[in-house]
Amino acid sequence: MERILVTGGAGFIGSNFVHHLVDRTDAEVVVLDKMTYAASRDSIAGLPTDRVRLVEGDIADEAVVEPLAAEADAVVHYAAESHNDNSLADPAPFIRTNLVGTFTLLEAVRRHDVRFHHVSTDEVYGDLDLNDPKRFTEDTPYQPSSPYSASKAGSDHLVRAWVRSFGVRATISNCSNNYGPWQHVEKFIPRQITEVIDGRRPRVYGDGLNVRDWIHTEDHSSAVLAILERGRIGETYLIGADGERSNVDVVRAILRHFGRPEDDIEWVTDRAGHDRRYAIESGKLRHELDWQPRYADFDAGLTQTIEWYQQHQDWWRPAKAATEAKYAQKGQ
Repeated sequence: MERILVTGGAGFIGSNFVHHLVDRTDAEVVVLDKMTYAASRDSIAGLPTDRVRLVEGDIADEAVVEPLAAEADAVVHYAAESHNDNSLADPAPFIRTNLVGTFTLLEAVRRHDVRFHHVSTDEVYGDLDLNDPKRFTEDTPYQPSSPYSASKAGSDHLVRAWVRSFGVRATISNCSNNYGPWQHVEKFIPRQITEVIDGRRPRVYGDGLNVRDWIHTEDHSSAVLAILERGRIGETYLIGADGERSNVDVVRAILRHFGRPEDDIEWVTDRAGHDRRYAIESGKLRHELDWQPRYADFDAGLTQTIEWYQQHQDWWRPAKAATEAKYAQKGQ
């Protein structure tokens, strides 16, 4: 694959994948990104300009997508509206980007017979009880609980239909919650880290017992590349690193890192439709494609992430005040 089109490649997870491609392959990378608030040119700054090119545009715009898909050997589709709270306030952008955008890309790769990989989320499966030993598998029924997760579930179904109906050469991955460098400060882990850096108390929704299965974005990137290179067409692979932690345990770990008391937490009203627990069974990916996470130790990955935010305050500070002002209006 000499040329790879990465949608959403200036966002958090997408930009980390672009860095991974530059480090691990010889491919030329074209980044297509709408450059919403969640994207940053700085996330891919410094990469070789002879190998990485940024195109600002909307994945739902056929006139933008068509020529880029025609020149690509593969499309890796990260672009998405992905914030649950925002989807509750205004679902419309989630429908346009996650459904219409995915449809537009699928039609383009169908016309040009381009390999397609669709990056999705474990939130399409709904949630699990805290005391339930089960984990999500590739066969778990879909039960999305928010406009965001419903739009991602719909995009997954579109990909499967285009594989079966039109022979599109596509794979899907559903990943657990990512953390790591370049993540917007509205998201859970960077918000807590930056609050503590600024000497404030981190905020936790509800009782803090909601569980997420955390994976470092570097491990997500290596898994996606393995699926792109070796995955079976038409298959879905779940990506996880056995990183189940409750929200309050993550915050306590951050506080410990800074030498702060573990109970130095501000509790806020739970958000609507807050899923209780996610957990990924990634055995198919590990056994079939011989993949293993680098950051199997969550605390090691969290330490690396904290150090990155300490060292890159010039990157996240411009968005911090506005983000906290929005949360303050909602009492969060």
